[in-house]
This record gives sequence, C-alpha cells and structure tokens, in this order.
Amino acid sequence: MPHATPTWDGAHPVHPTPTTDYAASRLTPAHISARSVLQPTSEAQAPKRAPATGASRRILSTLALSLATATALCLTPSPASATATSPSTLAGAAAKSPSTTAARQHQPTRGFDQAHVALIGVPGLEWSDLNPSRTPNLWALISQGASASLSTRAVPPPDRGITCPTAGWLTVSAGQRAGTAGKGCLQPPTPELTGDTAKIPNWPTLTAYQSETGFDAQLGTLGQLVTDNGGKVAAIGPGAALAGADKSGNIAKYTPTLDAAGDLAPYNLIIMEAADLATAWTAQPLDEFGVPTPLPAAARQAAASKADQQIGALIAKLPSNTTTLVAGLSDVSPTAHLHVAIAQGPSPSGRPYDHGYLTATSTRQDALVTITDLTATAIQLLGLPAPRQVVGRPWQPNGPAAATPAETVAELADGDLASQVLREVRGPFFAVLVTVQLLFYAFAALALRRRRDTASPTPPSPQPPSTNLPSTGPPSTNLSSTDPSPSAPSSPEPPSTGHPSTNPSLSDFSITEPPSTTESTSSEPQPIESSSTTHEGTSILGAPGGDFASTSKLLRSVQIVAVISGAIPISTFLAQLVPWSTLPVPMLSVIVTIVAIAGLITALAFAGPWRTHVLGPLTVVAAVTSLALLIDVMTGSKLQVNAVTGYEPVTGGRFYGFSNIAFAVYATGTILGLAGVAQWLLGRGVSRVVVVAACALYGGLAVFADGWPSWGADFGGVPAFVIGLAVFLILLSGKRVSLLRLLLVGLVGAALVGALSVFDWLRPDAQRTHLGNFVQQIIDGQAWTVVGRKFSAMIGVTVGNWSLTLLSLVALAFLFLVLDRPSRWGASALGQAYRLAPTLRAGLFGALTCAFVGFLMNDSGIAIPAMALTVAIPLTLAACVRALQLTTLPTD
Repeated sequence: MPHATPTWDGAHPVHPTPTTDYAASRLTPAHISARSVLQPTSEAQAPKRAPATGASRRILSTLALSLATATALCLTPSPASATATSPSTLAGAAAKSPSTTAARQHQPTRGFDQAHVALIGVPGLEWSDLNPSRTPNLWALISQGASASLSTRAVPPPDRGITCPTAGWLTVSAGQRAGTAGKGCLQPPTPELTGDTAKIPNWPTLTAYQSETGFDAQLGTLGQLVTDNGGKVAAIGPGAALAGADKSGNIAKYTPTLDAAGDLAPYNLIIMEAADLATAWTAQPLDEFGVPTPLPAAARQAAASKADQQIGALIAKLPSNTTTLVAGLSDVSPTAHLHVAIAQGPSPSGRPYDHGYLTATSTRQDALVTITDLTATAIQLLGLPAPRQVVGRPWQPNGPAAATPAETVAELADGDLASQVLREVRGPFFAVLVTVQLLFYAFAALALRRRRDTASPTPPSPQPPSTNLPSTGPPSTNLSSTDPSPSAPSSPEPPSTGHPSTNPSLSDFSITEPPSTTESTSSEPQPIESSSTTHEGTSILGAPGGDFASTSKLLRSVQIVAVISGAIPISTFLAQLVPWSTLPVPMLSVIVTIVAIAGLITALAFAGPWRTHVLGPLTVVAAVTSLALLIDVMTGSKLQVNAVTGYEPVTGGRFYGFSNIAFAVYATGTILGLAGVAQWLLGRGVSRVVVVAACALYGGLAVFADGWPSWGADFGGVPAFVIGLAVFLILLSGKRVSLLRLLLVGLVGAALVGALSVFDWLRPDAQRTHLGNFVQQIIDGQAWTVVGRKFSAMIGVTVGNWSLTLLSLVALAFLFLVLDRPSRWGASALGQAYRLAPTLRAGLFGALTCAFVGFLMNDSGIAIPAMALTVAIPLTLAACVRALQLTTLPTD
C-alpha cells in the first residue's frame, strides 16, 4: 500500500489510514439491532452627504451597542469562576515552587479513605459492540449512568493515526498523550511480580521516550498522586498496571486476573483491564505497518461478550459507594474510532451520574469526552488536586440522553459512523475541490486573456447613455444601481491599458480620498463624455471585432461559477445542518449538499439590486461567511464538528472554537465583506471617517470572537487577524502601509492575544482553554515543547499537502498574472475593479496579509492560505468580471 500524505484536522496533521468499507465494517449486527428498536423494517448615483448623517450614527451606535453587549456578557463571571480563588499576578504563580505544590498534594483530603473509583479499561470497545443480550452488564450501566463517545487520541505509531492499547493505558497514567517507540502496536508488558507488588519492565525506557513525542507526558502521575496522598491502588491486568504504577514503575497491589484480586474494599483506586478485544485483535495477521488487520464480526462480538462478563464480575465485588468509569481507551482496528465512555455513581460535582450524556470542558460538546479526561475524572472523584501536567477535565453529567439505552447506543454509534464517513469523504473531497479549482482558473484565464481574430458582423446597437457610471467623480458605489446597457458601437481600437485611471497597479498600496461630492451638482451621474468627435456617445469596453464584455455570455458564466466557488468553503460548514452522513452514498451526498447550499448562497448574491454592483455578489457571500461562522462559534461551534473542513472528534485535534481552516474562511470573509459594505457606505455619501470607524467596530467584534476563550479560543489566529484587519483599515482610510505601522500593529496583536491568554489563565484550572494552558506552560518552562511540536506540524502539513501548496501557488499566479494583466478587452480586469470599487484593494490586501501571517503562526501551515485564497480569489474574479461589464471608456 502506498504511503499517503498527511492531511489535517483543523489544528494537527493526521496520518491517514487505508480506505476501508466503512458501511460494512461499521453497520455491525449490534449497531443494526440498536437502531432497529427505533426504526421498523423502513447575496449612478452618490447621494448627498447630509441625509446620510443619521444613518451613519445609527450604524455606529448599533455596532457599538452590539460590541458592548457581547463584551459585557462575556465578562460576566460564571458562578463557578466567581467563587474560585485564582492567582492575582503572573509573577505570583511563577513564584510558586514545586515543593509548595507537592506539599499541597500530600495533604490528605477529608473523606479520602471512603472514596472509591473503579476505572475499567476495555481497549477497542465501540458503541456498535453493545447489545442487550451479549453485553447485559454494560447495557445496565447505560441505563443507570451517563454516556458519551470517547476520543482516544494519544501518540500513534508511525504512519498510523490510531491509538494502540499500550499507548491508551500510558495516557491514562500520565493524563497527557503518551505512546511507545517502534512500529506497530505492542501489547502491554507483563509486570514482574514480587508477592502482591509488581514492577513494570522497561519502565525507564517508556518514560524516556515520552520526551521525544512533543507532549512530554509524565508517566506514573495518576498512581503517584494517589499513593502520595495515602491512598491505595489495585491493578488487575497488565494494561491496568501501566495506568496505576507510580513514577518508578511500581504498583503495590497487582493481580493478573480478577479472581486473584481478593477483597477490593481497602483500595481507593481500582483499575481493571478487560483485554478480550485487544487480545483477539493482536492474534490477527499484521499489515505492512505492523498493525493487526480488522477482527471478523463474529470474533469481535464474542470478545465483547467476554469483556462484559468481566465487568459484571468486578461490579459485584465493588463497595456500594464506588463510582464506576468504563472506557474503550484505544483502537483495536487499523482505523481510529470513537469509543465507549460510561460513568455510574457519584460525579465530581456530587450529583450522581444519572441516565444521560456526559460532557467535559475539554470538548464543550454534548456526549463527547477525551481519554485524558478519564485521568482528571478519577483524580477529582478521589478528592485530590489535579497536577498541572494532567491536561484533561473531569466528566460531568450534561442533561438527559435518549429515552432508552437502545436509543442512546444508536445515537452514539451514529456519531462514530459519521466520523468514519468523514474520514472516507475528506480526502476525495479535497482532491475534487483542488482539481475543480485548478480547472476553473485555467478556464477563467482563457476567457479573460484569449483574443478573437474574427470580427463580429453586427455590433450591439446604439443605446441611450448609461446612467450607472459617474462622469468625472469616483465611480458609483450604489449597490442598488441598475445594470447598464451598451451605449454605442465599439471603437475599432481597444482602449489604452496604460492610463492610470483604468489600470491601477496591484502594488499601489494605498487608497486615495475620492473627490468631494460637491464637485458634481447633478442629481444623476453622467457617463464619461467621448473625447472623439468622430464617434457619438460612449462605447462599452470591447475587444477587436466587436466582442463586448457587457454582452459576453462567457464572462457571465465565469462570474456565476466564481461566486459559487467562493461560496463553497462556508457551505462545507452549513452542510452540517443536513444529515448527509446517514444518506445511502455519503461521498455523493456531501458533495451534492455542499454544492446545493453554495447554489442557494449564489442565488441570494444575484437576487437583489446589489447584483449589478461590482462588489455586490462578493459582499453577500463574504457577509454570509462571516456571520454564519460568528454565530456558530458563539453558540458552541456545532457546524465545525465533523465538517469536511472542520475538526473531527476521532482525531482529537480540537473540539471547540475556531479550527485553523474555519479561521481562514472566517477572517477572509470578514475582511472582504467589510470592503463591500465600506464601498456601499462611501457611495451613499457617508464620511470616510465614519466608514472606517464602523468597519473597525465590526472587525473588532470579529477579532474578539476569534480570540475569546469561551468562543473562538484561537491563539494563533488573533495576531494574524489583527494585522490583516489593520492593513485593510489603514488602506481604507487613505493611508499607506509602512513597515513601522505593521510592526506596531503586530505588537498590538501580540498584546491582545497575550491579554486574552492571561485572562484565561486567571480562571480556575478546570475552566481554562489552551490559551491559559499555554501561559502556564510558559511558567513551567514547557512552552518550547509546544512551539516545537506546532512548528513541526506546520512544516509537515505544508510539505505533505502538495495539492494545497499547488492550489495556493496557482491562485496567486491567477491573481497577479491574469487578473492584474491586460484582458482580452484591453484593460486589466483587476484594475477596472479597483477603479470602480477602490475598497476592493484594501480588502484584498488585508485578506492576503491575514492569510500569510496565519500561515506563519499556525500549525496547519499551507492549509490556511489555501482556504483563504479559495474564498478571496473567486470572489475577486467575480468582481473583476462585473467591472469589465460595467466599464465605459471614451471612444477614440
């Protein structure tokens, strides 16, 4: 099997797994039986400035009120955070010595002797394995406790994006992603017994390897914490010994089987391994990566049944006040899956884990938790303080689940099925996206640059002069202007492309203040008068032979396809509103759904009077993009979960806020949308100062949403967004962008993300996001480990995703070598767009700057500019086409 290039999950590169028949492998009889309970067999004229003053005030006041309200809501402390005691300064926290932390951890907690937690690991257990007849004990736990899908992402073996059983157990031990060296999936080593105590062989080797993974997991954290606080740990099975060992690799109570465990009442933490699925899997033949092939359905069902029997036997021996945690903490297949997570008994908050769904602040998603959360849950249930190296958050009950266990199992199994479908669809989708984009750029280049040698026998008939374009002032910016008609036969000679007013250079890094509207007292804009006395009226810009841009059906087609293309990225998120993963042919279904939604957005872009303006369709698509993702991130990021351009829970790179790809689409849409709105406001006679202020207010809200820990929680995106937005605003104000200004803006961006991170760090540990965690990592001296891992990921994605690198280069080449060069109608298409809509230059430069800085600051590498260009270049092309259609020049 050939090696595939890694893709990304929104934050981290993902090693692909071989394509499998997910429909056959995931729709197991258990999954079907659980579902059978539910389903029986079945988008001129400049008005005077004075009237616009009230509108300007309304715009500013509305935006200011929105921003103030959002800020007030976010700054309102939650009950938990309001009562928590947090450090007052960074210096204060940095001054805390390790000995202070250790002393705090050594203080026994009240009632610790009575706390009991049973952590049952069943490597490979999936929701589709559960059945009321084969797994009755697990079925009972579902009905009595809370359930969720478990993301088991740890350190995968080379060339495989899975979690091996040993890696899963080591991750539980450390509370951080861990793994083992070498190829394939190794079985947990058998502990060396000495009486009831045992020692893990090769423990120093396992511990030393973690510093090479980029996560620097501290093995033995869980076991050491319990024993240091006077508690007792019992481990049953080799995998459980890995999770329960202290930092020296020792465990005080170990038995290989449950029968030999004896009385479990004296133990505070009981860890058991039900390894039947893993044992059966390791007996399978190995593939070329040293990973066992998939288990046959019958063997898998039998192994799940045996594991269920062990779980029942353990539950019967547990003290009555024990909290039981069941976790399918690894994969036992060549492809990664979501696994089982069940909690029954008292929760960390004190309320019981009733029948319902689990959640954790690490994911902020209903019915979704992570493997590192398992460690944090056990620690909090025992009443112990969680060490900082434990990155998970405790499982918490999160409201009712489906009415019956069968419905709960079916819903959670469907979640894993959706993830598998996404993994199957994502690669082909991006291949199709890149291919179609490249072909479209080639087609559009031919349409814009190809020249005809044959003359048209009948040029367009003369029409009354157009009233859509101004005479001597700036071009009309009224979104409601009407579509102009040709006014005269074409000139036999193409217009000059060197005139500064018709071919502004792409490198002209400023926008000048347009002439005052007092220069023209006419209430109706007049067409540019012909400088020739030979011809009468005006002529539409045309190529030799009477090929007119305004009447070209080819150009019209290019414009429509360009708008659809620019709407594709946001459509990939909006497609989550449709259950495409459950349709018969998911690959076809997701493509049809995305294209259909893009078609609806395109219809909106051409539905109103704004369609006739240069930036009309661009503004509609960009505004939909910005607002949709803004609303989504403010309401839990539901559209990004399992989206083809979002993040997938199986991979576990990110679970909430803005993924890197979503950030690229969101920031580009925001800046281009503001450029379109700014052009419309300027055309309505609104003061440039007011326009800049209005754009700054919404842009500030957009940046705030991107970085606020409770919404976007995007560390690397904020500086890039601030710099890109600042470039746009500087150009919009008529100023030039200098190196000094860029440096100052960069400092502002860094200060902003730093302030957000410190604010997040000041919150209680359980409420922090990765922004606050990074501050703590700086204090603990671990920041370079994180930076190094992120930089390696960025390089890997950029080098590995050659298709996205090619797409980015072709898109930039199309912008500079096609749109910014003379077209078949003589003038530069981009130059004409800049002439008719000067704010486009500011928006385009701002978006490109944001994409470039984002590329440098995020671990998704080339994926960020690739997706930003996928939005920006097609929409810019659509604006350029409309500019060519609208352009009227003097006839020579």
